[in-house]
Amino acid sequence: MDLAGLARQLTRLDETSGEAFKDRYGGLDWPATAETMIGVPRLLNIAGCITTAVGDGVVGGFAECGVWRGGACIMAAATFNDLGQSDRPVWVCDSFQGVPEPTYALDVGATFHLTSLLAVSADDVRANFDRYGLLTDRVRFVEGWFRDTLPGPVGDLCVLRCDGDLYESTWETLTALYDRVQPGGFVIIDDYGIWRGCRQAVDQFREEQAIETPLLPIEDGCGAVFWRVNQ
Repeated sequence: MDLAGLARQLTRLDETSGEAFKDRYGGLDWPATAETMIGVPRLLNIAGCITTAVGDGVVGGFAECGVWRGGACIMAAATFNDLGQSDRPVWVCDSFQGVPEPTYALDVGATFHLTSLLAVSADDVRANFDRYGLLTDRVRFVEGWFRDTLPGPVGDLCVLRCDGDLYESTWETLTALYDRVQPGGFVIIDDYGIWRGCRQAVDQFREEQAIETPLLPIEDGCGAVFWRVNQ
């Protein structure tokens, strides 16, 4: 599959022009119809991390925590298929009710929980997978608040992607699933550069776990970062 072309489809990039094109490409807007809001560079980062991990023999599937309409997970499933790894699981983890009301001081001021656009049902996400011919048994939904559902059934991972915005969501994801990421795998943090709660959760977790692998930026102006788990 043409993964770059898939990224354009998932973002509905070709429906835009001018400044709107620039915003959509970089993931700077909240599109009405696209399956993702993270933009082309972050979608291709997912494909790149999976490709590197699989090529280096890292076992395990992909998990995203905070999936919105499922576009990032669709990209992961397509990448596995492209690599002849169609049996690797794609874990789709979300409340499917939107973002929880903030309870931590670092998240005060966040209003994501008031935004109905962020509440996308699991059935709608399944329909999006089906639209691309990727709704198979290896796509596994983990439904509910992270504090109640993780780690749950999630097994070994070659890539973990965190897109929960808040300190609470980021911390719960990392503490529950980081140990599932196999040596040589990748951790991607979507909101590191744009939300202080997320950044604090990541910095605190890395310090407590003595993680020294450098944070690498995803160059799209939105502050997303990733790192590789020590091999």
